[in-house]
Amino acid sequence: MNDFHVNLDGLKIRCRDAGGTGPAVLLLHGVGGSLELWSAQFAAAHQDLRLLAVDLPGHGLSDFSAQADSPPRFAQTLWALLDALAIHQVHLVGNSLGGAICLQMHLSQPARVRSMLLAASANLGTAAPLPFRLMTLTGLGELMARPGETAVTQQVQAIFGPDFVVTPELRALIRRNVMRPGAQRAFLGCVRQMTGLRGQRVALIEQAQASLAMSRVPTLLLHGRQDAVIPVAHSQDSCARHAHLQLDVIDRCGHTPQLEQPEHFNAQMGALIRRGRLGGGA
Repeated sequence: MNDFHVNLDGLKIRCRDAGGTGPAVLLLHGVGGSLELWSAQFAAAHQDLRLLAVDLPGHGLSDFSAQADSPPRFAQTLWALLDALAIHQVHLVGNSLGGAICLQMHLSQPARVRSMLLAASANLGTAAPLPFRLMTLTGLGELMARPGETAVTQQVQAIFGPDFVVTPELRALIRRNVMRPGAQRAFLGCVRQMTGLRGQRVALIEQAQASLAMSRVPTLLLHGRQDAVIPVAHSQDSCARHAHLQLDVIDRCGHTPQLEQPEHFNAQMGALIRRGRLGGGA
C-alpha cells in the first residue's frame, strides 16, 4: 500500500494505492470525508484488485480548489487524475457525494467505466438533511459549520448508524478533517453547489438519473436502512425507475456501509467487479 500525491496543474491530490495486480477500482468518499474511510476495504487485502482511494480536492490532505467544487467538477478532476496514472478502464465505487461523482464520471466517459457501486449515493432525489439546507444561507452556514468539537460530534452522529462503535482513531480522523484550516470553506462551497433550501439541486438529480438510464455496466445501489443523511427511498425509487439496476438495502446500517458492514460491502463489491470484468450487463 502506497500513499502519494499527484500534481494536476498545481493542485495536489492525495492518493492511496493498494498496488494490486488486477483491475483498477476507484474509491470515492463523501463530503467532509477522506480516503481513510475506505480502510476496511484496504484491510481486506483484495490482492486481485488495484484499489485506489483519493482525498477529493478540499478534503483530507489534498489541496483546496480555487473555486467551489461540484460533482461535475470533481468528475473532470478525477478523469485527469486517472489519465495521469495511465488508468483507462476503471470500476467506480462511491459513498454519498462519491456516488454522485461516479455517476458524473460515467455520464461524461461511459466507455471507460466497467461497473458502478453507489453506496447511499447523493443526487438521486431531492430530500436533504435540514442542516445542509440551512447551511446554504450566507452567515448561518458559516456559523453552523464552524470548526469545533460540536461539529465533530454532529458528523459522527449523522453518518454512522446507532449500532456502530466509533473508535478513538476514527473520531480523531474526523476531528482532523473538520479542524483543518480552510476545510469549512471547502465543505460549505460543496454543499451549496449541491443543495438549496428546498433540497438537492434538480439539475444534478436529472444528470444522475440520465447516467443511470444509460448504464450498460453492472450497477449496484447499496443503502443502509437506518441512513439518517440520505433516505433509502432514493435508491429504492431509482431502482424501480431503472429495472436493469441492482438494489441492496442493509439492515442495522447508517450512511457509511463500507465501514459499518465491511464484510457484506466487500462481498458485494467483489461480486459486482467480477461481473464487470466478465463483461456482464447491468
